[in-house]
Amino acid sequence: MSARAGRVDAELRERELDALIVGSPINLRWLTGFTGSNGMAVVGPGVRRFLTDFRYLAQARGEVADEWGHAEIASDLLARAVEGGLPARVGFEDDHVTVRQRKRLGEAVGEGVELVPGGGVVEGLRLVKEPDEIERIRAAARVADEAFREVVLEGGIVGRTEREVALDLEVAMRRRGADGVSFSPIVAAGPHGALPHATPRDVPIPAGTLVVVDWGAQQDGYASDCTRTVATGELDPRDRAVYDLVLRAQLEALAAVRPGPLGREIDAVARAVIDAAGHAEHFGHGLGHGVGMDVHEEPRLSKTGDAAIVAGHVVTVEPGVYLPDQIGVRIEDLVVVTGDGHDVISSLSKDLLTVS
Repeated sequence: MSARAGRVDAELRERELDALIVGSPINLRWLTGFTGSNGMAVVGPGVRRFLTDFRYLAQARGEVADEWGHAEIASDLLARAVEGGLPARVGFEDDHVTVRQRKRLGEAVGEGVELVPGGGVVEGLRLVKEPDEIERIRAAARVADEAFREVVLEGGIVGRTEREVALDLEVAMRRRGADGVSFSPIVAAGPHGALPHATPRDVPIPAGTLVVVDWGAQQDGYASDCTRTVATGELDPRDRAVYDLVLRAQLEALAAVRPGPLGREIDAVARAVIDAAGHAEHFGHGLGHGVGMDVHEEPRLSKTGDAAIVAGHVVTVEPGVYLPDQIGVRIEDLVVVTGDGHDVISSLSKDLLTVS
């Protein structure tokens, strides 16, 4: 954690900031190790302040290094954070602060401190994952994959409701050690699968169709994300053709994942395959996104993805084709960008599997 604070110091110097006020829970955890819901840190060259309230005082002593000087606060973190003064030019997380909070922050620091938008400082450093972070993401993915094998592949889904399958996935992940889900699982059969972010329904899953399952585990502070589309019996040839198309697009895009390309260039690889098959209007979302402590982070693999992909990024590759009122297909892997290519974390087969 000390090394991370030092990286923040270096970034602040680049931005000509003397310190940064960090209040976003995820950024605070990455920076200090604190896992509670109420805390604040002030970090910068020569500045280390960490504050929390009475509920988390003992927890903070066990999680946060002594260099941060954790203090018990009765109620007002902000007032104590600025107590004793702050450096002249201080950044704040403008992407996490409301207008009301910004007004109060200005009142608290007083006229002698210039407040400067500092959003993205910590998020930018979080993009390139450390080896330990990658191992935690791998562990979350293993838990999710094992739950899928149990609930979907071994347990069967025909006749069960979408909602039942989604709940069983969550329970199976928690039994294996997950702290929770990284997002509410998606289980969508037949025409419902044509909604990319469908909400599971109390509707039985029929035989002879495609079912989109999108799920992930949150474990030890890190997320996983995976999608598989399975068959529940003999399919209409049209449905099988769509599946084969999405799989081809996914494999070609995976092959393009390596350090160097912009996110939009990798997105274009999958999009070209789908467009050439006449389904341009049926692939309306980006190819993928970063995953880490948040399940949706930068960089983006999309039409607007202007960031270059570098070693240490962890991204999804998830093309989809959605035919309104008919079926949907999405295939998603979680991928670590390595020095000379990539490593697929997801362990589940992408062959079209038929489940009972």
